Amino acid sequence: MISLFVSEFLQNYCAILYAKCVTLKILIIEDEQALLQSILAFLTASGYVCESVSDYAGALEKLEVYNYDCIVLDIMLPGGSGLQLLKYMKENKSQDGVIILSAKDSLEDKIKGLELGADDYLTKPFHLAELSVRIASIIRRKKFSGQVVLQFGEFQIDTAGQSISVSSKILDLTQKEYQLLLFLCINKNKVITKNAIAEHLWGDDMDMASNLDFIYVHIKNLRKKIVAAGAEDPIKSLYGVGYKLEIP
Repeated sequence: MISLFVSEFLQNYCAILYAKCVTLKILIIEDEQALLQSILAFLTASGYVCESVSDYAGALEKLEVYNYDCIVLDIMLPGGSGLQLLKYMKENKSQDGVIILSAKDSLEDKIKGLELGADDYLTKPFHLAELSVRIASIIRRKKFSGQVVLQFGEFQIDTAGQSISVSSKILDLTQKEYQLLLFLCINKNKVITKNAIAEHLWGDDMDMASNLDFIYVHIKNLRKKIVAAGAEDPIKSLYGVGYKLEIP
């Protein structure tokens, strides 16, 4: 019994550490303001970039425009149901992870939510630490197939150690440079707009930014460090659009 408890504790602890090492964007859809603020504060402190909304219409608007690594979704919302949002996501083939929150301990709601594409389910009240562990587990499973060390061409990313190597040399990166290079690797060979980069790494605050010149500075520094490590610069600029990491 003790060994089983220790094993479960270590798994949960590692899941939290994993989540903290990768920049991940979470959408919290919850109409109870006290609970919303508690979740927002806890997950932000855990290293997530968090956005929040408290009604059906606002949630639908977010889902139509943005992608998220995981969505914390309350079933009962002003103006509609969280199950309706799940149906919308399923119809649009969304790949976002979803964990349902509900005040109802209803097997019917749970089954319907899972059938509509939810990945997990929590009944209120719950511990915030448990929510964080379940989110980390969903993301690790959906985005990285449970892996901690990722390989993208010459880049090897250790998400537990929060380091990236190229040509067998560890790059000396700032936190944002690490997050940016990881984001580019995950979306390798895809054109990523400046707006998408800013929104993913900085969240809602970037909607009001007057310009995105700071992204160019981060890209420039990344290129210098990659070349200094003995590798070719794989980051391609598309003028007026964004960037693409070209790797096999």
